[in-house]
Amino acid sequence: MKDWEASYLAGIIDGEGSITLTRIHKNEHRRPCITIASTDKELLDYVSSLTGGIILNKKNYNPKKHKDSYTLTIKKKDKVLEILNLITDYLRVERKKQRAKWILENYDMVTPRNGKYNTTLLEEKRLFEEKFFEI
Repeated sequence: MKDWEASYLAGIIDGEGSITLTRIHKNEHRRPCITIASTDKELLDYVSSLTGGIILNKKNYNPKKHKDSYTLTIKKKDKVLEILNLITDYLRVERKKQRAKWILENYDMVTPRNGKYNTTLLEEKRLFEEKFFEI
């Protein structure tokens, strides 16, 4: 991704996106996730070509009053971390910038590669998530 693309992507995330921690499965620990919601599918197609995320249609219960809308979701840990590394300096919404930095600086330290947590690591992971959601 070129610098101008990273800057553009940061602007889209500042305006229409979120940087959060989410569970993919019920009993799983939260992992970093980037989502962008829009009624402009062409925009999300472009972002998906840069990021590799997936686009899902949102249910439109009243098509006479509302446009169809879509959500781009990027869930793969390595891809999310790569994107955050590229865009964090360009983010202007302070809360999103702080969340991105928190993930980049701390997520790998509280997430064992083999997925096995001891009591200490579980507590560190819980504190990591708690502090993240305080941002």
